[in-house]
Amino acid sequence: MSCPVSIDNNKESSVDWVTHMQRINLNKDQDAFVEVFYHFAPRVKGFLIKSGTDAMLAEECTQDVMATVWHKANLFDPTRASLATWIFTIARNKRIDLLKKERRPDPKELHWEFTQPVDQEAIFALQQENEKLRYAILDLPESQRQLVEQVYFGELSHRQVAEDMGLPLGTIKSRIRLALEKLRHRIKKTP
Repeated sequence: MSCPVSIDNNKESSVDWVTHMQRINLNKDQDAFVEVFYHFAPRVKGFLIKSGTDAMLAEECTQDVMATVWHKANLFDPTRASLATWIFTIARNKRIDLLKKERRPDPKELHWEFTQPVDQEAIFALQQENEKLRYAILDLPESQRQLVEQVYFGELSHRQVAEDMGLPLGTIKSRIRLALEKLRHRIKKTP
């Protein structure tokens, strides 16, 4: 990746990245983003490659990381972490997400074979359980229902949901745990 903006190594330490992020957040300042991009993107790509990601996938992931920096600049909190730490945390999480996707088998590649006759009673019981679960989910408060849907049906990680909502990871986990307890209680109570 070539860098049209020349950043002298001595100048790097004097760059005020917090101000850059404030300009991106408040004004969608493209000049500030260009500087952030050309400083951090090559470093993120190098980090991903050193972590075992192939170059093409690392490039794609880097673009995704930098897009996240642009779109979620409002989530950067300099009192909690430096900009480098925040960006590399995003990169690490994106890499983990990529690894999870790579490990999931493509449904087309799975070979389904039924060696035993289908148990109609078991299917009916499963359908009833699914109905109970569907109604129990609909009964949850809106905020908890959305969390359950995002994590279990949208296949988002707790961390992704926390980042999207701008809430601490522990808060998201607690809310999901409460929602699951309500679901268990509701399903046990329903005949």
